[in-house]
Amino acid sequence: MNDTPGWASPGSAPSDGQEPGASHPAEPADRPGGPQPADQPAQNPEGAGTKWSKEQPPPAQWSAPAGPQNPAQPPPPPPPGPGWGPRPPGGPGGGYGPGGHGGYGGYGAPAGWGAGWGGPPPAAKPGVIPLRPLGVGEILDGAVSTMRTHWRTVLGISLTVAVVVQVVVVLLQGLVLNDTASTTALTDPSATLDEQTRAMRDTLLNSGVVFLIALIGTIAATALLTTVTSRAVLGKSVTTGEAWRDARPQVPRLFGLIFLMLLMAAGVAALGVLPGALMDSSAGDALAVLGSLGSVVVVVWLLVRFSLASPALMLEKQGIKKSLSRSAKLVRGSWWRIFGIQLLSLIIANIVAMIVVVPFALLGAALSEGGLGSLANGSGDLGWTYLIVSGVGSVIGSLITFPITAGVSVLLYIDQRIRREALDLDLARAAGVQGYGTPSPGTTAGS
Repeated sequence: MNDTPGWASPGSAPSDGQEPGASHPAEPADRPGGPQPADQPAQNPEGAGTKWSKEQPPPAQWSAPAGPQNPAQPPPPPPPGPGWGPRPPGGPGGGYGPGGHGGYGGYGAPAGWGAGWGGPPPAAKPGVIPLRPLGVGEILDGAVSTMRTHWRTVLGISLTVAVVVQVVVVLLQGLVLNDTASTTALTDPSATLDEQTRAMRDTLLNSGVVFLIALIGTIAATALLTTVTSRAVLGKSVTTGEAWRDARPQVPRLFGLIFLMLLMAAGVAALGVLPGALMDSSAGDALAVLGSLGSVVVVVWLLVRFSLASPALMLEKQGIKKSLSRSAKLVRGSWWRIFGIQLLSLIIANIVAMIVVVPFALLGAALSEGGLGSLANGSGDLGWTYLIVSGVGSVIGSLITFPITAGVSVLLYIDQRIRREALDLDLARAAGVQGYGTPSPGTTAGS
């Protein structure tokens, strides 16, 4: 029996009950019809034997057995030929079902396979993910495992970026945007159309500025955490200094990539709204609304299409244009899948972050001069106390959102390359996995 682990072919070992090179019993020399020795007596010397019958069949119709047979033991099966051979018969004692003789439970298969078809062996997992195409749960679990396993580095990077982002946001809201943050006109029935329009414009402006700063911080954190996640896939650790040294040469290109993507989004939005804005009528307003909706759809499509450009730029050390084309190539044919996974990760991360942010916002409003009523009425003058306390809550929330969104983005990039380019072979070699990707019957590496 061949006990070599792996996908051993049944034809690579002799059958049970038959040893290789064993000699068979010799045929009887006194076979009737064959040549007899000259001194062979016609009868047993002791007289205990019987005489051969005078009526014997022709020599061509009689053959001697290959050896002595034991009636209580069936003869051993013939040795299989090269290759897999025909499928054995089904039913008890044969076939590929449970208890069968010909499945992967027999013919030298390892004991872990059991009787019947057991599928390929599990993929190697040197780090936070197995080296094969990933499912949604495995991508989310890999992002969380990276944050849990390398929490010192992840926490240091996320805390640094979150503090810088929140300081900028608090200063802008307290010094520049505070006077224009009132939304009272939006809930006042007696407000004129101009007042409501001005309040809506100021709200969108403030939210847009905050969103822009948060987006820059998210992409910067993703770039720095890319190195951590890529090392975590190989089962290796990295310090904050090593992550910064690895990412620093690509940081200028990264911000150029961010600026170009924001410029594309702004251009698409302007093209969608401009035709309706040029028409000074109700039809123009309706056209502007439709153009805004259409521009939102196009912007989302572009952002998903180029969502893997940041990991490609950081890991492949590519330029801006090459990174965009790499992302478009990897996303092609999988747009909905990547959109769904990223949307799910954003929803999960923001729900968890809101559990932390909302209590801090309520606490900051309660400690401010206007109290909770100012927050409920939409008054913009909440004071520095509210901004600082809510900013602390936002920093804590960012410690959760940054690692999850960054980890999902990097693992999506790695997953797409495994599916398209068999990156798992390179990752296995980099991780020092022995014998990974050796061609086996019926398997394709990286599939």
